[in-house]
Amino acid sequence: MKDGFIKVAAGTPEIRVADCAFNAGQCIALMQEAAKSGVKVLALPELCLTGYTCGDLFLQDTLLDGAERALEQVLLATADLDMLIAIGLPVRERRSGKLYNCAAVLCHGKLLGLVPKTWLPNYSEFYEQRWFASGAEESVSVELAGQQTTLDRRQVFCCTSMPNLKVGVEICEDLWAPDPPSTALARAGATLILNLSASDEVVGKADYRRQLVSGQSARLLCAYVYADAGEGESTTDLVFVGHNLIGENGSILAERRFETGLTLTEVDVDRLAGERRRNTSFTPIRDDFYAYQSFPLTVEETALTRFIAPNPFVPADHGDRSVRCREILTIAASGLRKRLAHTHAATAVLGVSGGLDSTLAALIIAIAMDSMGRDRKDIVAVTMPCFGTTARTRSNAEILAEELGATLRVVDIGKAVSVHFQDIGHDMEDHSVTYENGQARERTQVLMDIANQTNGMVVGTGDLSELALGWATYNGDHMSMYGVNGSIPKTLVRHLVAYYADEAEKTRPRLAAVLRDILATPVSPELLPPKDGEIAQKTEDLVGPYELHDFFLYYAVRWAFPPRKVYRLAQAALGDRWDNATLLKWLRNFYRRFFNQQFKRSCLPDGPKVGTVTLSPRGDWRMPSDAAAALWQQQLEELTE
Repeated sequence: MKDGFIKVAAGTPEIRVADCAFNAGQCIALMQEAAKSGVKVLALPELCLTGYTCGDLFLQDTLLDGAERALEQVLLATADLDMLIAIGLPVRERRSGKLYNCAAVLCHGKLLGLVPKTWLPNYSEFYEQRWFASGAEESVSVELAGQQTTLDRRQVFCCTSMPNLKVGVEICEDLWAPDPPSTALARAGATLILNLSASDEVVGKADYRRQLVSGQSARLLCAYVYADAGEGESTTDLVFVGHNLIGENGSILAERRFETGLTLTEVDVDRLAGERRRNTSFTPIRDDFYAYQSFPLTVEETALTRFIAPNPFVPADHGDRSVRCREILTIAASGLRKRLAHTHAATAVLGVSGGLDSTLAALIIAIAMDSMGRDRKDIVAVTMPCFGTTARTRSNAEILAEELGATLRVVDIGKAVSVHFQDIGHDMEDHSVTYENGQARERTQVLMDIANQTNGMVVGTGDLSELALGWATYNGDHMSMYGVNGSIPKTLVRHLVAYYADEAEKTRPRLAAVLRDILATPVSPELLPPKDGEIAQKTEDLVGPYELHDFFLYYAVRWAFPPRKVYRLAQAALGDRWDNATLLKWLRNFYRRFFNQQFKRSCLPDGPKVGTVTLSPRGDWRMPSDAAAALWQQQLEELTE
């Protein structure tokens, strides 16, 4: 339960239609199994204490009395279980004589509330209005299983020990209706919605059900646990397969079909609460319409079993990755196309180094030029060798420009930089930051002046990861007239170039080959002299592995997680490749650089947003350059290896 994680489960017991005592025993067994697995919130199917397919037996007091006794049995058996449980049964409201299809919500043997079904299907194979009344307008006090409780669909169950865990309940058809109760429940504060369902199976229905759960969890910025009826329901005309689903903010975290038992995972209610706080379209509803029922749970460490992507910016599935890469290249090229057209730029001027970032920028420019019907000769690719340039990177830059059909210009800046160092009195043997940045700023000056010569615009190459770390020379490679890579992290840059290489393999083998060699080249600004002809300055040795920094960036910025939680997730996702000491070392470095280097991000050139994380000062990230990192550093100091 720490860091917002809580283990939840959807359970499908094997039942016997109308055998309430047997069904209670099966449900209790599932509850006990869930407790042993650390589950804190459990949803069981609709009407599972009787069976959904009882038909006109629902009109028999014998069945209803049996259901009430079964609930008593469950309450007694769960008194010592540290778990919130929702279980389905028919409930008589004796004042009106009406029968309701309800979810009984209980914890530690106490009946917290009854949530009636709002939307009763009465079409095709469904006849619920024959037996049940809608609970849409009901709010009554009832006595059930020896306890006084409230029957009302407008109830939110709030955990006293975990403030962001607020639970709402709806039943089966409620989700399929045009106005699901969960919409208002979420606006009333519920971060976790439980759906007790008995949804029969027909061909194609599983996909639609999956879309409903995924879509509703995304729309409501909530976690959604869907518990479906299965083995034991009557098969006279229908088959139930226990299609259990657990979704969170649009993603399906866990799913089972054609099985009884538990479907479980962890949901992150702190993440959901944070996203609601960030999303100003998510507006709360007046809480005086809703009853808030409290329940206690013991705060414990939740072991993480849910999948945490080690590369959150990159889809794990190769097919999805190809689609994503194509889309990103198209979005970035579309932004550049508009800027080229608006400025009437005759050329797009680019510094090509033989490295990944400038290669990606060149590919995006080529796509933009093609979409405009313009000659790729309007791409002016400038390679500017200096003290750290290797034969490999220079050759790759030249081959790339040639293969893309760009106009190649070679400007050796060594002499100009040497003269500049003489002018400012800098010793050529002093390879300090002045030595490095003098080259970077000279390159930017060359590009800007060539853009003036050719009536063009300079296209920047810096990526999102470099912006996060401030790994750019202020007024050097930090500056351009349009930065196409500005919202693309380094781990994704690599996959975009690899995707383009794959696409070029059959028709442009030489282009594919040079792209693959660029991919195999160590990331480096090449500002220090080579050693034995090889790159001497490797970026990841200096600032840390981009795999780690991109992971930190995603969770620290996109989800605003505190350092403690970022570290925990990194251990879960990357701990098989990086030890705790290394993770902590580079996490501390990430936060230090992220705060110290904000001044560079505060004056970035324009560039297209292609993903959910961007550091543009005009868009998603507005942070003062003088913000203190003390609170974050304090939490980092408390972390141990």
